[in-house]
Amino acid sequence: MSDNLITKYNIPGPRYTSYPTVPFWKDDTFSTKAWQESVINTYESDKENTAISLYIHLPFCEQLCTFCGCNKRITKNHTVETPYLETVLKEWTLYTNLLNKRPIIRELHIGGGTPTFFSPENLAALINGIFKLATKADKASISFEGHPNNTSFEHLKVLKDLGFNRVSYGVQDYNETVQKAINRIQPFENVKRVTEQARDLGYNSVGHDIIFGLPFQTKEHIINTIEKTKELKPDRIAFYSYAHVPWIKGNGQRGFKDTDLPSPDEKREMYEIGKEALQKAGYIEIGMDHFALSTDSLYQSMKDNTMHRNFMGYSDLKTEIMIGLGVSSISDSWFGFAQNEKKVEEYQKRINNNELAVYRGHILNKEDLIIRKHILNLMCTLQTSWTENETYFKEMPEVLAQLKEMESDQLIKIEKETLTILEKGRPFVRNVCMAFDLHLQRAKPETQLFSMTI
Repeated sequence: MSDNLITKYNIPGPRYTSYPTVPFWKDDTFSTKAWQESVINTYESDKENTAISLYIHLPFCEQLCTFCGCNKRITKNHTVETPYLETVLKEWTLYTNLLNKRPIIRELHIGGGTPTFFSPENLAALINGIFKLATKADKASISFEGHPNNTSFEHLKVLKDLGFNRVSYGVQDYNETVQKAINRIQPFENVKRVTEQARDLGYNSVGHDIIFGLPFQTKEHIINTIEKTKELKPDRIAFYSYAHVPWIKGNGQRGFKDTDLPSPDEKREMYEIGKEALQKAGYIEIGMDHFALSTDSLYQSMKDNTMHRNFMGYSDLKTEIMIGLGVSSISDSWFGFAQNEKKVEEYQKRINNNELAVYRGHILNKEDLIIRKHILNLMCTLQTSWTENETYFKEMPEVLAQLKEMESDQLIKIEKETLTILEKGRPFVRNVCMAFDLHLQRAKPETQLFSMTI
C-alpha cells in the first residue's frame, strides 16, 4: 500500500456498526414510545420467524486497560454482581412484556467490560433467567468475551453446559512493553490455557482479538504475536486498528503520550504484514478487520452472502431485532435504534422504576433505510448495487462523483448499477461507505467525531 494512498485517505471515519451512526441520530423524532412501537411492529410483522438477537453488557472490570474504548466500571467489589444482574433480568422482562409471543433467541452475546468478572454461578443465574422467558433456536450462536487472566475452567464449563458454543479472548499483543503501556499484562500461557480448555470442552469457535497501532508497538511485535497465535490456531481472529479517541473516552486512553503511538504509515505496514502472515497461516480475510479459517461459520456465511453486521460486529446470523440489555447497550429494531443510560446508577434506577432505560435513539426514515442497505452491503460483501425502483436515491450521482478518485486509484470499480471494492481497496472500505453517508456529508463536522480510518 503506497504512502500516497495512506496520506490521501487517512481521515476520521465511522466503523459503521449502524447507519445512521450514533452522532447523527435525531433526538427530535425519537421517543421511548416510538422505540417501543418500532420493536412491536417489527416483531409482529415477522409472522413466521420470531427469532431475535440479544446482547448483554456487563460493565465491570477489576483494572483499567488504557487502550479500551468500552463503557466500563472499574472495581474490585464483587458485591455489585447480583444487583446488576437482577436489574438486567428486570429489563428483559420489560421487553418480553412488549412482545405478543415467546421470543426465540437465535444469537446471544455477552460483552463488556469483563464478563468473566462475574462468578460462574452468577452467569448461570443470568442465562437461566433469560431462557425462562425465551426459547433457544436450533443452531443458535451463543457466545461471550473472556479475559485470559480470569476466565476459569469453571466459567467455560458452566457456560458450555448452558449452550454457549463460541468464546473470544482479548489478546491485543504479547510484547511486555506494549502490555505495560496498555495496563494489560497477560502471559501467553494464560491465553494458551483458556484456548485449549474451550476446545477440550467442545466450543465450536474460539476467537482471538489482536490490535495493531498500540503504544510502543512495532512490526516485529505484530509478527511475534501472530507467530504465537498460529501455535494456538484460533478459529477466528479480529485484527483491529487501535482507535485512539481520548477526547471521547476521557482519561482511560491517556495512559501514554500521543508520540508513543506508531505513525499512520507504520500502522499500515503493521496491517499489511499481519494480513500476509494470517493468510499464509490459512486465514481468510472477511469484511473489515476479521479473519477466519475456512472451517468457521463466519467464513461460510461470507461465502453464502448471508453475513450480517450490527453493534456486536460481524455475525453469521441475521435477525430483524437485536435487543441490548444492560448499561449503555444499543438495540436495533431495523427501523429504529435505542441506547440505554451510560451510568450504572441511572440505568438501575430507571429499570427498577419499571421503565426502559433508553436515553437516546433514532427512528429511520425511508432514505435512512436505503442508505443502510448500501452500507451493510459494502461492509459485508464489498459490493452494492441499485436500480431506479428500489435502492436508488436522488443523491446517487453526487455519491458516485465523490468516488471517482477512488476508482482512478483502482480501489473500487463502478459499473452501470454496481460498485465493487477491489482487493487493493479493502483497507479503505470505511472511506467508501462515507461517500454514501448522507448524514455525514450534510453535517460536515468541524470537530473530530471518529477514529482515523487507517
